[in-house]
Amino acid sequence: MLEGKAVVRETDMPAQMQSHVMELAYQALDVHEPSDCQSIACYLKQLIKLRLVEQKFDEAYGPAWHCVVGKEFGSCVTHLLGSFIFFHVEMIEFLIFKDGNNFMESKEEAVGVMQKASQEKS
Repeated sequence: MLEGKAVVRETDMPAQMQSHVMELAYQALDVHEPSDCQSIACYLKQLIKLRLVEQKFDEAYGPAWHCVVGKEFGSCVTHLLGSFIFFHVEMIEFLIFKDGNNFMESKEEAVGVMQKASQEKS
């Protein structure tokens, strides 16, 4: 297990969703060796599909989430607005984002996520 604090490099996620994602990342790090990035990513993806604090992540934030875990990597991805986070815990980097298959559905979801985030701030 890594004891370091998560440091966000880039995100457009609402704060509550960021906290949920980082909590799941810590759970994955508790179960797997830090050198086994593939297992960490697979486990994290399972956590996203199966549960998030008493509610499934997919049910809370919609399906089509992608997870990349590794050391010293960059990326250029197209993602749904309000669903991207790139952070690291010590030397392990996490890239988690949502992709929309249907642009119109994705646009409607993005508006919903942003409205929910603005309501949470109020």
